[in-house]
Amino acid sequence: MHLQSPSRVVLLAILSLASIAVADDATKTTISSTPAITPCVATSTNGAFFDLRPDAAVVVQKDEKPPKGVPTEDYVAKGWDYGSNFTLNICNPVVKRVDDVVGVDKALWKNISAYYETKGKVHSLGLQSGTLVPRGRKLVLQYTGGSPCGASDKSRDKRAGVHEGARYKYNDFDDDGEDEGDYYAPRRTSKDDEDDKGGKKDKDRQKDEPVRRKSATISFLCDHDPDTPTAFSFVGTDPDECAYFFEVRSQHACAGAEPHKPGSVGPGSVFAIIFFITVLVYVVGGVFYQRTVAHARGWRQLPNYSLWSGIWSFVKDLFVILTSSCARIIPRRRGYHTLSGSPNGRRESRDDENRLIDQLDEEWDD
Repeated sequence: MHLQSPSRVVLLAILSLASIAVADDATKTTISSTPAITPCVATSTNGAFFDLRPDAAVVVQKDEKPPKGVPTEDYVAKGWDYGSNFTLNICNPVVKRVDDVVGVDKALWKNISAYYETKGKVHSLGLQSGTLVPRGRKLVLQYTGGSPCGASDKSRDKRAGVHEGARYKYNDFDDDGEDEGDYYAPRRTSKDDEDDKGGKKDKDRQKDEPVRRKSATISFLCDHDPDTPTAFSFVGTDPDECAYFFEVRSQHACAGAEPHKPGSVGPGSVFAIIFFITVLVYVVGGVFYQRTVAHARGWRQLPNYSLWSGIWSFVKDLFVILTSSCARIIPRRRGYHTLSGSPNGRRESRDDENRLIDQLDEEWDD
C-alpha cells in the first residue's frame, strides 16, 4: 500500500477544517437571519433567563386529559376595596369564555387576557401579549387595548357667562317706563362671540382625540418555594381607572440558565473547536520545525514521531494479544484426535501397552 507524504496529509487536514468552518458559518448566517421569538420567554442583559410558560393556563377540550403540572383555570385577584375581583391569565387569553365586553369588538373577545365584572358589565383590561420585559430582578408583562376608560372626575373650568360690568343699572332715567332700579340683560360683545367659538373648538378637539383604553401591568417576583402556587395580587389603579397594576409571585419568575438554542454554539462545540485548532497548530508547527530545523524528511517530519510510532506499535501488540485470547475461548470443531480421548480408546491403548510389556518380558526370559 502506497502511503501519502506528510505534507499532503497536513494539507488535506487544513482544507477539511476550512470547509467545515465555512459550512458552519453559512449555517449560522442562515439561522441568525430568521430569529425565532418565543412568547412568554425573556433574557435579561446580564444573561438571566426567564420562562413563564409553565404558569400559563391552557384550554383543555372535553375528550382530552389535562397536561400534568399545567394550570387549566384562570387566576383570580381579589379587588378588596375596589369592589370587583379580577380574572387574568399569563401570556394567554383567559380560559373562561367572555361575552358582551364593553367597548371591545366582538372579534377580539377571544383574545382578552384580563377583565373584571361590575354591575353586570364586563370590562376588559387588555388583550393577549407574550412580551416579557426584564427589569432588574423583576419581570413586567403588560396588556393593552382594553375597554374605554371612564370619564374623569375633574371638570374643565368654565368661564363666566357674564363679564364684569356687563350688567348695569339705570339710575338716572327711565326710557321704557320701567321702575327705577330694574336690571337689564347686557348686550353681547365680540369677546362673547370669541368665547363661544373657543368652547366649540374644545368640543371638536375632544371628539378628535383617540379613545383611552384600560391596560394591565403585571409585575412578577421570584418565589423559591416550590410548594407555593402562583398567585395574583391587586396593587391598585390610577384615578382615571385606566391603568391597573398587579403583582405575581411564582417560582418560574426566578432567573435560570438559558437552554441551548438550535444553531448556536454550545459548550461541546466550543471544546471541539478549541481541540481541532490546537491539533492543527501542533501538527503544522511541528512539521515546520522538523523540516526546517531538524531537516527531517518523510514521516519523521511529524512532531514526536518516535512517541507516536511507539504508541502505534503498542496498539498493534495489544490487538494481537486480545484476539489470541478470544480465539482460545471460541469453541473448535472436534476431529479424529478427539477419538483417542474417549473412554473406549483409552482402555484399548492400555491393553495394547500391557500386551507389549508381556511380550517383552517373555522375550527377555527366553
